Amino acid sequence: MLIEKRLDAYFTEAKKHIALIEEANSAISLPIQDYDTLPSLEKFAINALVFRFSKLQDLIGSKIFRAFLEFNRFDVQDKSFLLLLKEIEKEGIVDIDTWDELRKVRNNIAHEYPGEEDELMDALELLIRKTPLLLEISSKLQERYNEIREV
Repeated sequence: MLIEKRLDAYFTEAKKHIALIEEANSAISLPIQDYDTLPSLEKFAINALVFRFSKLQDLIGSKIFRAFLEFNRFDVQDKSFLLLLKEIEKEGIVDIDTWDELRKVRNNIAHEYPGEEDELMDALELLIRKTPLLLEISSKLQERYNEIREV
């Protein structure tokens, strides 16, 4: 089945992002006082975490949700992201407010403005704290996909 191959490929990609997120997370110490004075390895880990968090969230939101619902026999054709998210919520994977919060965290970290270092540090710490939630969503999707596939 073509959709299964696509989902398997998406989950393989997600696992790569997750492995790198976990590795980066292990090199970061909270609280982050001043990014500029951090050791190079920790800066590298923060940048990797931000990049992989964004990649994983994008993969889940733009590809996995739709493919998962399609695999679960939900008509995804011409459906808005909000409608897809409502179906994902019905599956017990993530509620709309939580996904919106993760999207805001990602957007806050994506925009760096000179003179707003404190806001950037706050956004980084929030991203680090919310990372387990994103990993949990990925895990729930994988588990639910495996359950459906076994039926």
